[in-house]
Order: sequence, then structure tokens, then C-alpha cells
Amino acid sequence: MEAVSRTQPTLDQVARAAGVSRATASRVFGGNPAVSEAARRAVELAAAELGYVPNSAARSLAGGRSDSVGVVVPEPGSRLFLDPLLPRLLRGVGEELSASGLQMVLFSPQSPTDLQRLEQYLAGGHVDAVLLLTLHESDVLPARLKARGIPTVFGGRPRGSIEVSFVDVDNHAGGRTATEHLIEQGRRVIAHISGPRGLHATDDRLHGFREAMWKAALRSDLVEHADLGRDSGEVAMERLLASTHRIDAVFAASDEMAAGAMWALQVLGRRVPDDVAVIGFDDSPVAAATQPPMSSVRQPIEEMGREMARLVLSLASKRGEGPQHMILGPELALRASTVGTG
Repeated sequence: MEAVSRTQPTLDQVARAAGVSRATASRVFGGNPAVSEAARRAVELAAAELGYVPNSAARSLAGGRSDSVGVVVPEPGSRLFLDPLLPRLLRGVGEELSASGLQMVLFSPQSPTDLQRLEQYLAGGHVDAVLLLTLHESDVLPARLKARGIPTVFGGRPRGSIEVSFVDVDNHAGGRTATEHLIEQGRRVIAHISGPRGLHATDDRLHGFREAMWKAALRSDLVEHADLGRDSGEVAMERLLASTHRIDAVFAASDEMAAGAMWALQVLGRRVPDDVAVIGFDDSPVAAATQPPMSSVRQPIEEMGREMARLVLSLASKRGEGPQHMILGPELALRASTVGTG
């Protein structure tokens, strides 16, 4: 039996089959308008007959474009794959980039060495623009990308003085609205489980909580910080109850922490929502899975991803424009953990 060759046809073979020079064939695949219609048809026919697939990477390098956008998520692998919001955000990014004929490339640097290598890679022209997610105040990558002139958009408002483009959810309004809802339900001793100090999103949610409490002339000092995870929410709730048993509502800065708080309350014999109402933030799948189902602040996560992609593509096409900011509004998703079943 004759062996089947698995060698891919080359540009030279296409050019010979079409009866044109290699340079002419290359210009056809590069979209050069200076090629005659007859030569273009001959090259395209030869490519179809040979099964030739143009090398888009080489073609892009020649035109100064990679037709791809890098998405950087510098989180530990365990958190990266457990984050319930990240897949929705990436879906929004991917849909928008795909509609524009671009490829999304995901990077997850795990160490300072990884970040250094990534910076060199991004600066090497392998992507046309960069989306940055979940960076912390100490991260140096944003300033370095800005210095190299690489169009960059943050997911969430970054801390620090660097002026960058970002798309964010109004976390302050979300924290205020969640707390106002609890107050409207007649709750008066309301605690807050915040995220780690220094995270812009959870700091804003804390400020929103305090603003609503001050406006209602209620105490705003029942606050515990945790790491956004379920176990830390449980521990924070136990600490809050140790400080006072009069707590009748809890606003947690993530659904995971709220779920942990609900577990601690139930273990300690407190009924949700009869004794203590609970509301989280994110409206992740966790919120609908608790017993009772949990009220939460819904973020338009997929829309955030789409807006990030649109903004970075706009920046890439209009080099030199100043930073642009977009803030999306949250809304409440009310369930039995705050409004009961009646």
C-alpha cells in the first residue's frame, strides 16, 4: 500500500501550480490589492486544489498584527479553575473577539519569573492587545505594558496611581443596594463580611455597606475580613456572632463567603431568614444552590467581558488615545435568604 504523505503543501507549491511567483502568491494571501484579479483567482484555485492553509501567524507578522488578544489571569491554578465568574467573563470576551475575527489567548502566570517571561512575550508582538484580570496593587505588569505602548484594558478598576483603561461593575452601588435591601426588610443589626484588605472591588462594597448604614443611623462597625472563600466566611460569621448575638442580617462580599456564613448560622441554631437574613455578591451558581436559596447582587459578567473586548479593540485601532473607563450597573437577585417564602 502506498504511504500517504502528511506533509502540508507549501506556498512555493501553490505559486508553481498557479503559475505565479512566490511573492505574488504571498501578496494574495496577505490581501494586497495590487494583485491582478486573474492572478488572485489562479492562486486561490491552486490553494483549494492542494489543500493549502495560509500561515496566518507569518502573514500577521508581515502586516504588524497577530490577530490575537492576550487575556492575563495571574491567579493560583486552584483559584483559577474554581472561580465561578471567570468562565462567564471569558465567554463574553471570546464571543466579542470571535465576532471580530480575533483569537483569545489565555495566560496564567504563577510566579515573578512567569510574569517576566510573559512581559517579554507580550512585548514581542505576539498579541495585538492585552486584557488584565485580578491584578493586585503590587503587580508591575500594567506599568510595563503601558511603557511599551501595548493597548491594555483591566477587568475591574485597579489600585494605584497608574492611569489605565478599565471596565468595572459599580461595586460601591452594589454594596449600598444590598444593605439598603436588608434595612428595608426591617433588619437593624447588620454585619458585613468583607474581602481581603486592598482589593478595590471588596473595599468599594464595604464603603457602600457603611454608607447605607450611616444613612439609616445604624452601627457600621460589625465587619470581618475574609479571603472570599466559603470556609473563611464560616469563620468570619462565628467571630461576628461571638461579638454580639443581636445580629439579624449579614451582607457578604461574595456568594462563597455568604454560603459559609449561612452554614455557620444554621449550625449555631439560627434560622435563615427568620432570625438572620443573608445576602451575597456575584449571583454565582452557589447562590441558587444554598438552602434556602440566597439573595445576591448580580454582576453583568458576560457583558463586562464583551465591553472589555470592545474597548481594547477600539484602543488598538486608535493608538495614542487616553485611558477610557466604563462602569456597569449591578442589580439585586432576591431569593428566600432575605425575603422568605411568603
